[in-house]
Order: sequence, then structure tokens, then C-alpha cells
Amino acid sequence: MSAALESDEAYDFLFKIVLIGDAGVGKTCVVQRFKSGIFVERQGNTIGVDFTMRTLDIQGKRVKLQIWDTAGQERYRTITTAYYRGAMGFLLMYDITNQESFNAVQDWATQIKTYSWDNAQVILVGNKCDLEEDRVLPSEEGRRLADELGFEFFEASAKDNVNVKQVFERLVDIICVKMSESLDADPTLVGNNKDTSLVENPPQDRGCPC
Repeated sequence: MSAALESDEAYDFLFKIVLIGDAGVGKTCVVQRFKSGIFVERQGNTIGVDFTMRTLDIQGKRVKLQIWDTAGQERYRTITTAYYRGAMGFLLMYDITNQESFNAVQDWATQIKTYSWDNAQVILVGNKCDLEEDRVLPSEEGRRLADELGFEFFEASAKDNVNVKQVFERLVDIICVKMSESLDADPTLVGNNKDTSLVENPPQDRGCPC
């Protein structure tokens, strides 16, 4: 389905989701696998921010996701943090074969706290769990850090399609729980009303940067 057609689909809720983490942890591959069901081994680093959409059926409701795939390089940080505003949820990713990407998780979590709203929901994702022989970070380390930060935790693999759809669905679930607790205070939830929009002028789906 084209982005233009999908943008016209009827939906009940619209959530802005942002993927963050160091460069090379596999954010773009995860988005591409989730959106199109395909995996491309070699990806160029995202420049700035990339955008796509997908609609899910969750508990009898149509939930449209605006998914923002952000660059992990420091030089783009001023640009990317501007997209945190209004985000309902974040997938904070690290690479289980890269200690530095894990060490950076705390800094990324601080950025979420600084630039997003207080009720934004976060899942910590240890990506590339297909590379078991190259693993340097045990699952327990990821789970421990997630517990410390108050996040849920998954390990995933875009290559083997492990937990890719599940992390997005779980993020939507916990957003919905929070939304039901404080619907009146929710500044970013948008119902299916043609007079309202989560972002002023969202770009067309540019796919996966190569």
C-alpha cells in the first residue's frame, strides 16, 4: 500500500513514535522490516530524520503510527531532538554486539526526559540478537538497565524478524494504558478528525535511506 493511500485510511487514534539510539544500532532496518516486511543488509546512516507510517489494529481500534527514524550521530542531535516534542512513545535501541551503544543509553534516556513530555512511554530494545556469537551484552544487562530507567525491555532482530512487530505493538499497548489513565491531559493524541493533525505538515514516506 502506498504512503498516500495509507495516509487516507480511517483510523481511531494517531500516535507519534520516535526511534532513537546510536548510529549503526539498526533503527532503520527495524523500521523497514516493520513497515515493508523486508531486510536490507547494508544501510547508509540516516541523515537527520526519516519518516514513515503504518496502521495497526489493536483491541478493535485502528491505530495509525507516525514513525520517526532519527540519526544517531552527534552532529544531527539538535535536529533530531526537535522531533521528540509531541511523541507518545520511544523505542530506545542499542546493539547487543556494541558496548558503546549500550553505554550511551543513559544519555539517550536523559534526552527523552529533557525534550519530550512527561508521559512519553519508552521501550529499551537490544537489537541484532541474531548475532549471538558476537554478543558482548547479556540480556540480563539490558533488562537490569531497563528496570533502573523504568522502561520495558525487548531483544529484537530485524534480520531474523524477531520481536519487531511485537515491540511496536507493545509500545502502543502501554501508550493506550497511559492514555486511558489521563486522556484529558494528553496533548498529542489525535482522533480521526480531518481538522486535526499531530504534525503540521508530515512529509511523504521516503522509505529507507540507502
